[in-house]
Amino acid sequence: MTGIPGKHRTARLDDDIHQLVSAKVVVGIDESSGSDTALRWAVHYAGIHGRGLHIAHGMNTAGVTTVGAYAVSSPWVLDEARANGESVVARAAQLARLLAPDLPITTELVADSASTVLIDRSDAAFAVVLGATGSTGTLGHLGSTLLAVVAHAHGAVIVVRTDPDAGDIVHYSGPVVVGVDGGPLSDAAVAAAFAEAAQRGTDLVAVHVWNDQNFGHYAGYDTVRLPDGNPGEAENAVLAERVAGWQEKFPDVPVMRASYAFAPTVHLQTWSQSAQLVVVGSRGRGGFAGLLFGSTANSLVQHARCPVMVVHP
Repeated sequence: MTGIPGKHRTARLDDDIHQLVSAKVVVGIDESSGSDTALRWAVHYAGIHGRGLHIAHGMNTAGVTTVGAYAVSSPWVLDEARANGESVVARAAQLARLLAPDLPITTELVADSASTVLIDRSDAAFAVVLGATGSTGTLGHLGSTLLAVVAHAHGAVIVVRTDPDAGDIVHYSGPVVVGVDGGPLSDAAVAAAFAEAAQRGTDLVAVHVWNDQNFGHYAGYDTVRLPDGNPGEAENAVLAERVAGWQEKFPDVPVMRASYAFAPTVHLQTWSQSAQLVVVGSRGRGGFAGLLFGSTANSLVQHARCPVMVVHP
């Protein structure tokens, strides 16, 4: 989903493979509690969008020659890994069918790592969903499936986060919140956010931060002296322009606009406490530097209080 009507690409194009009828919601599963949470959310998400669900599990045995003191090429080791993987997939499929008996469900068990599988499947997926629990720093997650998929996948990636202050539940109510950076990179996120708000019958909150520096550790970061000339008026106009075309396309979606001077991560995390979904764009910076130093998106998928959708142009 990209663009502003009349200026860039429209939200849904015939040549957009992610919007084809055959495009499914892909959910990555393992044996963690976060995986179960993501699966339940993905079942609901696929249902409201009228999409099939594809359950994928990576055994992470491809190219590995040893597991501790044992050769992974030994038939019994591979058989054990496959039997465990089949059990994980079967359990997930059973739960999904219990939750939504009429939902078309397919499954996949592969030798590759979870991140490889999800990144590959993201090429043609309506969206990729994976779970996350806890709240640790970037170094704690470095190299994890979560950040690898967020950095390198195509289309939309949704990390299903819970709210620890509410008993680790997933928010299913509240507005859809979208981060708007004033440039074309956020167009895809704005398009996706309007579509999600319309589908859910809820409000949309468009959050625009003038400066991407995160001074959130300091009290009064929004009261820093600004240059003369009332930059807030100009920035508010930028935000209004970015959402105007989509308000015309989705006239039934109530829109609230919020502008701040600094700290996009802090403000979006605050909004995540009351939102059912936060949508942000990806700058497409992969590799070690993108993962280590991170962006607003990388911070949100680790610390937000609700599911986070990261949209790649």
